[in-house]
Amino acid sequence: MWRKDLNSIPTRRRTGGWVGAALAVACVSLAGASGATSASAAPVAPNPSGRFNEPGNVLIADQFNNRVIEVRGHDVVWQFGNGSSVAGPHSVVGPNDAERIGDLTLITGTGIPAGASSTCDNPMGCADNRVLLVNEHGDIVWQYGSAGVTGSGFDQLNAPVQSTALPGGDVLITDQGNARVIEVNRFHEIMWQYGVTGVPGDEADQLNNPNSAELLPNGHVLIADESNNRVIEVTRSHQIVWQYGSPPETSVLNGPAFASRLPNGHTLISDSNNNRVVEVTTQKVVVWSYVTNMRPGSIADPVPTRAVRLADGDTLISDQFNDQVIAVNPHGEIIYAQGQIQVAGNGFDQLNAPYDAKVIGDFTGLTVPLWFR
Repeated sequence: MWRKDLNSIPTRRRTGGWVGAALAVACVSLAGASGATSASAAPVAPNPSGRFNEPGNVLIADQFNNRVIEVRGHDVVWQFGNGSSVAGPHSVVGPNDAERIGDLTLITGTGIPAGASSTCDNPMGCADNRVLLVNEHGDIVWQYGSAGVTGSGFDQLNAPVQSTALPGGDVLITDQGNARVIEVNRFHEIMWQYGVTGVPGDEADQLNNPNSAELLPNGHVLIADESNNRVIEVTRSHQIVWQYGSPPETSVLNGPAFASRLPNGHTLISDSNNNRVVEVTTQKVVVWSYVTNMRPGSIADPVPTRAVRLADGDTLISDQFNDQVIAVNPHGEIIYAQGQIQVAGNGFDQLNAPYDAKVIGDFTGLTVPLWFR
């Protein structure tokens, strides 16, 4: 455990909906049918310690190690991804997002652009383009998108960066390369979309490299519109009802990678290219911030990609190119770190450009999926 109080967070589960136990039984063959291909490396034992899914464990999308890990303290207690840079049934390439839904893990296989990491030696880049639902044993029980296939047609994605399990059972996918956010059902049908497929922009119903989307309690969708330097709240009828930041102004936001709406109504934003996390009110006043490149040992541009508020008021930050996940308290003091600052690796207490981290059982500010309601 990394903090005593976090391991007391209750995990509420229920069966039902398509992300329930029936899906694990009925859809286990979908992985191969949806285009998964074999990877060269062997599977990794998914649950080496038997302490899988304990509240307070931390789930990390360890991007350039091509894996998602669950850690307790600094010990890896579960893993999906064998490190291969070829997308397949036991591998995920460049995961940018992961969340635990009951005993299943929703994983976004983004892929790695050419030249971004030595773990991808393909001069054309290493594509994944899948959203995966994986069980405790490391089996893919459902997926959207086909392994290594880039596209915008039926059941196709282009560099998906984040996925959110919705209360009704659908999945909200931020399909960055296609400049859209889509809601899909288990039959791979698109039920809702914001953004025009393949048309980036900042006009009505347009996005430019969107990086996250969360469903709000009021039914609206909160989107981190990265290359438009803004966070927007949109209705199901595509109306923008709140916005922070704007395309030409990088001092307010510069490449926001994630946004969540906190219980107090404030919005927590990972202002990545400004190397900081900000909390803003509905009146757009910054009431809290943490700058990750000001801490000792940091590189100049760590580009933090994910910040989530925890139930006790602390903030968990994926400080990407510092190769660390850190938790800071409201006073900006680091109270936990997974990974060693500026040490990229896959050994004990090492990470390689972690993109996302969440505490299992804590959905503060995040969309609460069916099983946790």
